[in-house]
Order: sequence, then structure tokens, then C-alpha cells
Amino acid sequence: MKTSTCWTTLSTPQGTLFLAASATGLQGVWFDGQRHFNGPDPVWRRDDADPVLREAAAQLRAWYAGQRRSFDLPLAPIGTPFQQAVWAELRRIGHGCTRTYGELAAALGRPSASRAVGAATGRNPLSLVIPCHRLVGSTGALTGYAGGLDRKRALLAFEAHAPGVPFETA
Repeated sequence: MKTSTCWTTLSTPQGTLFLAASATGLQGVWFDGQRHFNGPDPVWRRDDADPVLREAAAQLRAWYAGQRRSFDLPLAPIGTPFQQAVWAELRRIGHGCTRTYGELAAALGRPSASRAVGAATGRNPLSLVIPCHRLVGSTGALTGYAGGLDRKRALLAFEAHAPGVPFETA
């Protein structure tokens, strides 16, 4: 049984992803350079053969290939109860759909908590798997994304199959 966090990397059209897992499941999926992620913790060990990481990488490759719209992985993100609730609600946003921060706050029964939802979303440790890129501002404008707005724009265009929009960051 795994007793510590292990990690690996995956190349994607938006750059390198770092994946981390513990005995309880996938703990993180972060883009290189993503806000709130400074690279693998020195106490983690690299393990490219870990079964959870291999399955996560396979599902992410299938997602990028357009063969998968959601993920079926054991998840173990670390966060406060409020963050956990926000992240669970984010998983309800379907592929190719968006919701506003206010709509998500209302769904949590806290309609005035849009800013708190934004803060919790910014700390989402499972990019793509917990699709925080699908949250937009109240007017539909793209706002904040820990991985960068260029990535967010590219991810939303990819999911919408927008013609003429390359699936890359600038």
C-alpha cells in the first residue's frame, strides 16, 4: 500500500501537467506554472508506474483526444469543507457547459458567496478533472483561472469545438 504522495508528468497541448496521488486517490493535477503550485513537494517520490497516476494519465489523454468527457478516478483533493463542496459542485458542470460563480454559489445554498466560490475554485488542486475552467463571470466573461486565461480560453474552445480556434495557449 502506498504510504506517501507520488507524482508524474503528462505532456498536453497546454503544457506539462503534474499529477500527484496518495493511497486514497488522485490528489492533484496542475499545469506547470499554475498559481498555487510550485512543483512537486521534495518529500514526494516520482513514480511513473503508479496505477492511479497511470489511469489518470490515460483518462486525460483520452479527454484531450476527444474520446472522454468526464473522469472516473478515485479523488482525494485536500481542502476545507467549503472548498470540497465547491469542488463537488464544479464536477456537476457538464463538458462544453459553463456556469457563473453566482450560480454555483446559489447551488450551494449560499447565493452571496460568489467571491468565496472564486477563492475556492482558485485553489482547486485537480485541474481538468474538477473542471474549474467552466466557471465564468456573471456576464459570461472569462475571469480568473489559476492556469492562466489563455489556457482557460483554449480549454473552453476545445470543449465547444469552436471552429478556427487552435487548441493551444498563446
